[in-house]
Amino acid sequence: MIRLAPILLAVLYGYALYRFSAWRTARELDAKSTELADPMLRQLCDQMAEALEIPRIKVHIYEIEPVNGLAAPDGRIFITRGFFNKYRAGEVSADEMASVIAHELGHVALGHARRRMIDFSGQNAARTVIAMLLGRFLPFGIGAWIAGQAMRLLAAGLSRKDEFEADAYASALLVKAGIGTEPQKSLFRKLESLTGARGASVPAWVLSHPKTPQRIAAIEANETKWRA
Repeated sequence: MIRLAPILLAVLYGYALYRFSAWRTARELDAKSTELADPMLRQLCDQMAEALEIPRIKVHIYEIEPVNGLAAPDGRIFITRGFFNKYRAGEVSADEMASVIAHELGHVALGHARRRMIDFSGQNAARTVIAMLLGRFLPFGIGAWIAGQAMRLLAAGLSRKDEFEADAYASALLVKAGIGTEPQKSLFRKLESLTGARGASVPAWVLSHPKTPQRIAAIEANETKWRA
C-alpha cells in the first residue's frame, strides 16, 4: 500500500518550487528589462495586434546575451538583448523577429505556463510514487534515479508538445497579419548557428524543443491543411 503523505508533500513541494521560481524570474525580468522601441518591430507588432483585435502587443528586451525569446509566467513577452543584437547586425530580419514574438504570444495564449505548473507538481508526485515502488526491489538510490530520468523524459516530451502548439499559433497569427510563415521557417533554419546549439546528434526524445526539420514540416503540414 502506497502512503499518501509523501505524495501529497511532493505535490505541495512542486507547486511551491514552481511559484518561487516564477517569483524569482519576475524579479529578474523587472530588474533587467526595458520596453522594445524599435520602429520596424513595433510596426510588425501593431500588425499582429490588429490581427488579434487587441490594442497593443507589448514586448520587452531582457538584458542578457544568450539568443532567446521568453514568455514569462505573468504573460509578458521578452526577447533577449543578444537576439536583438543579431537583428541589429542584420543576421535576423524584422519579420523573423516578429515570428519569435508570435511564438511567445502562443505560449501565453495557450496557457502553457499554467499547464507547466500543474505538470511540474504532478511529476514530483509521480517521481515519488515510482521511487517508492522501485525502492522495494532495487538498492537504495537506484529507484529514485530511474524515477528522475523517467520524469525528465516526460517533461521533455511535454515541452516539445508546447513548442509545436506555439509554432502553430504563431503560423496562424503571422498569416493573418500578412507576414506569412516564410520568416518563421527561415529563422528555424538559422537558429542553431545563432544560438550555438548543436542538437543533431542528440536523440529527439531527450530534447525539450523539437528538431528543426520536424518544426518546419509541422508548419508546412498546417499550411497544406489550411489551404485545403
